[in-house]
Amino acid sequence: MTVVLLALVLLAVGAVAAVATGRVGGALGPAVTDRPYRGLPEGPVLASDVDEVRFTPALRGYRMDEVDAVLDRLREEIRERDEELAAWRAVED
Repeated sequence: MTVVLLALVLLAVGAVAAVATGRVGGALGPAVTDRPYRGLPEGPVLASDVDEVRFTPALRGYRMDEVDAVLDRLREEIRERDEELAAWRAVED
């Protein structure tokens, strides 16, 4: 009797986990949060802008699309500043 009860509990936990991760019953909808996503503002990025970035919590950390968008933007800003700095150094030489 105990083995049967344990097996039923394990099956129930497995079913809940499968539904929660979206493996059964389709994908879950977007997470609802009271903290809105705040990415980087338009224009040049300042260090204080990076401090203000907030990501939406997700099942396994943060929403990857939001994090990727911020990293892509930072990469572009840094690349542009590197090019501008190189141009200024070339003028000085």
